[in-house]
Amino acid sequence: MPRLEACLVDAYDTILTCDFSILRNQLSALAGISPDTWQVEYARIGPLVSDGRLSKAEAFARLLRAAGREASPGLVAELVRQDQELLLAHARLYDDTIPFLRGLRDRGIKIAIVSNCTENTRPLLVKHGVDALADALVLSCEVRSAKPAAEIFRCALDRLGVAAEAAVFVDDQAGYCAGSVAAGIRAVQIVRADLDGQSLDGQVPAPGTMVVRSLPEVEALFGE
Repeated sequence: MPRLEACLVDAYDTILTCDFSILRNQLSALAGISPDTWQVEYARIGPLVSDGRLSKAEAFARLLRAAGREASPGLVAELVRQDQELLLAHARLYDDTIPFLRGLRDRGIKIAIVSNCTENTRPLLVKHGVDALADALVLSCEVRSAKPAAEIFRCALDRLGVAAEAAVFVDDQAGYCAGSVAAGIRAVQIVRADLDGQSLDGQVPAPGTMVVRSLPEVEALFGE
């Protein structure tokens, strides 16, 4: 097996966590619609925001109109502002995240954060210093491709300058791990039951995927 040179790391529920119900409840209240309606309407357009086809402002305007509300520029701008502020206020890194990233850097391992996310995620990663510890932030909304598509994995490999067989991908979602394996990248699914009560929730790990409970178990794959 080729020497491992890089680690591609998911963001949400892998290195950080956030209770998105807080954002949903507060944003829906500002918009004057129910949280359930907000959730339903956002689910319809979420993929378009995640892969950059819609900005948050465009998405919120579309959501408001779908819910029968006027998408005034002032309301849309305030929704975008509060969406960012709420994410920054309520998302947190797991305790093992910074030691894990520093440990990889100390070993000379290249790091790419590979996240399905919207435009509010880069400021979050910057706030917590993740950008300074990673060699690349490969965010779906910026590269116009989302996991499990092969393109986002190829983008990460290209930015790091490594071959697929020299990389490991870490994610909490079995389907995204399967996409990694399909792209020729070894995958590790993290299930943080010890930290916040999560389980596999009926997911079957993708073939060829190792399951771990914490990031130190991933770091151990890279040896001394």
